[in-house]
Amino acid sequence: MMIHEITEKVGRYKARKRIGRGEGSGHGGTAGRGHKGAGSRAGFSRRASYEGGQLPWFQRYPKRGFSNSAFRKNYHVVNLKVIEERFESGTSIDVAMLAENRIVRDTNLPLKVLGEGELTKKFDITAAKFSASARKKIEGAGGTATDA
Repeated sequence: MMIHEITEKVGRYKARKRIGRGEGSGHGGTAGRGHKGAGSRAGFSRRASYEGGQLPWFQRYPKRGFSNSAFRKNYHVVNLKVIEERFESGTSIDVAMLAENRIVRDTNLPLKVLGEGELTKKFDITAAKFSASARKKIEGAGGTATDA
């Protein structure tokens, strides 16, 4: 008898194991959950990195090197194309104005202006930083780029 002949008679799928359905089933009693403890209770979930109280692998490795991530300066970043499409010519723009128009989330971070897009309108922009291309495009359109 070949395997394909067996599956014709028995069927394609194996029935799922029905645990906790009495001692006669062989999976009654604790239903495969062991005795007592959190793992035997309903709603228990263990975090992915938990190793049963053993020191986790990422704590066992030696720590080397240094990271400057704690000293990183974050900015609200806005491209000129966004300013071009949202504001009229001659407008004075700063981080408060952008927050008011919901282009940036809030005024907690300083503003950095980048030069993506073409600029045809004249703006007076005040920001903490400008990319070289942004400053060139703003001044080329007759506006001013002021450092805050």
